[in-house]
Amino acid sequence: MGQAQSKDSKIIWTIGGGKGGSGKSFLTANIGICLSKLGSRVILIDADLGGANLHTFLGISPPAVTLSDFIKRRVSHLHEVLIPTEIPNLQLLTGAQDLLNAMDSKSVQKRKLLRSIQHLEGDYLLVDLGGGNSISVLDFFLVSDGGILVVTPEPTSIENTYRFLKSAFYRKLRYSVSSHQVKTLIDGAMDRKNEIGVQNPHELIKTVRGVNEEEAHKIEVEVETFQPNLILNQVRSRKDIEIGFSIRSACQKYFGIHLHYLGYVVYDQDVGYSIRRRKPLVLENAHSRAAQCVTEIASKLASRQQMSFQFE
Repeated sequence: MGQAQSKDSKIIWTIGGGKGGSGKSFLTANIGICLSKLGSRVILIDADLGGANLHTFLGISPPAVTLSDFIKRRVSHLHEVLIPTEIPNLQLLTGAQDLLNAMDSKSVQKRKLLRSIQHLEGDYLLVDLGGGNSISVLDFFLVSDGGILVVTPEPTSIENTYRFLKSAFYRKLRYSVSSHQVKTLIDGAMDRKNEIGVQNPHELIKTVRGVNEEEAHKIEVEVETFQPNLILNQVRSRKDIEIGFSIRSACQKYFGIHLHYLGYVVYDQDVGYSIRRRKPLVLENAHSRAAQCVTEIASKLASRQQMSFQFE
C-alpha cells in the first residue's frame, strides 16, 4: 500500500477492551506510525478521556489544546485541535482529564464529538479508548469501521474483554431497533439470569421474532456485520498465542460473533525501555521482536482494508 487512500475511503479503528494496562496506547501509537510510514495520512485520537497519555508514547509534551477546548467551544472546529508531530503524515488529537464526566452527562456533546471525528480528513483515524465499559467508551468503540480489542494472556484481562465485548455487542443491537418492547428484551438478555431464558444472540433473535419479525431481521443483520478484531499483547509462550484462537472460538460459540484474530505482540523488554525514553518502539528499535509484531499487524490492517476497497 504505497500511496494514501482517497478521502472517501477513510477508515476509523477504535482500540479498546477491558481495563487499563493492556497496552492500548502503546499499540495505537506504534500501529499509527507504521501506517503513516506506508504513506497514509494518520490521525491518532486519544479518547482516554479520564487520563489521556498518548502524547507520551510519541515523545510529545502535553498539548496546549485538547478535545476539551472543542467540547467547551473554545475552538469552533475539531481540526483546530489537531497537533502536528515530527513524524510525516501523523497528527495527534488528545483528550483531557476533566472531559469524562462532561461526556457522560451530556450526550449531545458526545454525539457532536463523534460526528466531528467522523468528518476529520485522513486515511486512518486510530482512536485510543479508555479502560472499562462505560457508555461513552462503548459508543466510541461502536462508531468505528473496525473495533480492535487488546487483551493480555491474564485471566482478569480475558474476563474484562469478554465483558466489554458483550456490552458493546448488545448496545449495538439496542441501537439497531426502534421498538421499546424489543429494546427491553435486549436489556434483559444482558443479564445471564434473565427470566426469559435468553443465553445468546440466536435465542434473542428467536424471542424477538415472536413479537416483531422486522426487528428480528435487523438484529440478524447486526449480528452478521459485527466483526471486531483482537490483538493479544505481552505474549510469552506458544500457549499464550493459542489464547487468541480460544477467545475467537468462544465468541463464535456463545455469541455468534465473528472475531478476527489480527495477531499477537510478544513480551519484550524493549517496549518498557522505549516508553521510559518516550521514543516510539517502531522508530527507536524497529528490529526488536515486539516492533516486528506490531509492524506485521499494521501491514495486515492496511492490506485487509485495501482488499475491502477493491471488492466494494
